[in-house]
Amino acid sequence: MERYYDAVPRSAARVEDFGPLSLFVREGEGWPYYARPALGHSGPAATAEDVRLVLARQRELGLPEAFEWVAEHDPLLRAAVEEAGLVVHEHPLLVLGPEDAAAGPAGPPDGVSVRVLAAGDPDLASAVTVPHLAFAEPGTGVGGAGTDELAAAAERSVADGSVARIAERIAAGRTVLAAAVQNGSALCAGQHNPVGPVTEVAGVGTLPSARRRGLGLAVTAALVAHARANGVRTVFLSAADEDVARIYRRAGFRPFATALIAEPAGTGPAGA
Repeated sequence: MERYYDAVPRSAARVEDFGPLSLFVREGEGWPYYARPALGHSGPAATAEDVRLVLARQRELGLPEAFEWVAEHDPLLRAAVEEAGLVVHEHPLLVLGPEDAAAGPAGPPDGVSVRVLAAGDPDLASAVTVPHLAFAEPGTGVGGAGTDELAAAAERSVADGSVARIAERIAAGRTVLAAAVQNGSALCAGQHNPVGPVTEVAGVGTLPSARRRGLGLAVTAALVAHARANGVRTVFLSAADEDVARIYRRAGFRPFATALIAEPAGTGPAGA
């Protein structure tokens, strides 16, 4: 798992060394990365001063002041980041291992197709965009944003290059995107990002007006099926909270650790 967390950002970022900590600095456009424990570090645990050095560098580069790590692997880091003034958010980390049986839903609702999208798929723009609308209205209840809002946001995603960046990652095999599509619009989408025998399911989000229809489970099941069909042995994900974790447990995932995200007070938890 630690090797996976270290490997994924390296495809689009450079790594700056801060002893017990590594800062991933994205090169080019896209979502900014974070700092985390350095892979294989065997010296003293990170101190609050180590954290402050990384924070200063993040501010210098105009990056979010963010750290991510697994609590059980680096239990001493939480005290250091809190002493440095950051707030820590906890997220359940769930896994579907080689011996775990996936248990997806019976199928999507009538009129909805769930599929893995190619880089040139005509529904790619809405699939890239729908999780952003989902995370803007957190929770599992039915919300306000619908297909009109999605269409407008998808146009912006095309214009700002977000869709092209995901298409490039899909073509390179670094990202697999699945979506639940109805009438030419993705109502739910998510991705997994394989590195050898491990992958993380991330960014599964349902259009707020389309919630409570089992779409998130259907998309997750499609991602797991694709991963296992392509040699992935371990699939994991972090859930926003216990309510969301219960949904993923219905797909066969089991709790095994806690993902921690540290940010300045008032920032709010990062998307998990």
